[in-house]
Amino acid sequence: MLEWVAAALGLVNILLVARRSLWNYPFGLAMVALYFFVFFEAKLYSDALLQIFFFVINIYGWWNWVRSEKQDDGGIVVERLGNPARLFWLAGTAVAVLGWGSMMGHFTDAAAPFADATVAGMSVAAQILQSQRKYESWLLWVAVDALATGLFWSRGLIATSVLYAVFLAIALYGLVAWRRTMAGAKA
Repeated sequence: MLEWVAAALGLVNILLVARRSLWNYPFGLAMVALYFFVFFEAKLYSDALLQIFFFVINIYGWWNWVRSEKQDDGGIVVERLGNPARLFWLAGTAVAVLGWGSMMGHFTDAAAPFADATVAGMSVAAQILQSQRKYESWLLWVAVDALATGLFWSRGLIATSVLYAVFLAIALYGLVAWRRTMAGAKA
């Protein structure tokens, strides 16, 4: 039951993020608090620890979005990363994934240490970038959601797997919506 409640909160959260609404944050905070326990019980330790990070970064994101410039539609202004910043985020994420996956594989009984670390590492990067209102966060979320759908299904987390499949569709919507928002701001 806890998994289903967390999944429902997550669905509302991501829909509101795609619409650039500040109201995503209360739903996000509640979702990650519940998912900590769901993932810990499933022995997906990277994802359980990730929920603690998400809780903190959601508070930061809420603070940052409140202070950000708003567009005429009331949504936050979004931006792109420059090429050097994209390379930095890509390299940093890859190093973090390899290091974390190795540690989880060596020191724990993690079910899928490298797949779990990839979901975790890319999620960290995506959440930070999203908190900073960066368009590229959606590219990472598309990759995370595609991988996580299979990973969670393999661990018997059916509601969460279905949720991440829906997240994938919403991430594609968010990618397009934020691109249109940026194009509209330039016009």
